[in-house]
Amino acid sequence: MTPKMPLTDLAIRKAAPRSKAYKLSDGHGLYLLISPSGSKLWYQKFRYDSKENRIAPGAYPSITLRDARELQLQVRATLDKGSNPAEQRREEKRGAVPQHTFKSVALVWLVSNRTWSEEHAERVKR
Repeated sequence: MTPKMPLTDLAIRKAAPRSKAYKLSDGHGLYLLISPSGSKLWYQKFRYDSKENRIAPGAYPSITLRDARELQLQVRATLDKGSNPAEQRREEKRGAVPQHTFKSVALVWLVSNRTWSEEHAERVKR
């Protein structure tokens, strides 16, 4: 049996869509899913607490082979520390400040109502 070779950029570019989605494996749980529509999405599989999970870094070519391999190393390092990489990624995303919160939209709306008196606008704001 011949051992599988890691992916190359040329092999990824030449991967054509088929009637069903298929995977191109790079090793250590990293694979590229080629869908029938032609989209190429990276996934990193890993096991945490005896359960299989996966992280989706993004689509090829915006996430290059090198970027995907770097993510794979980060996932493995996080697992070595005893943490769940998927949960850590969720926490990182939650830490980002949302652009349109209810408060920010409400304040814009409040300022746009020029016909109200100052007292009424203050009551509405509270």
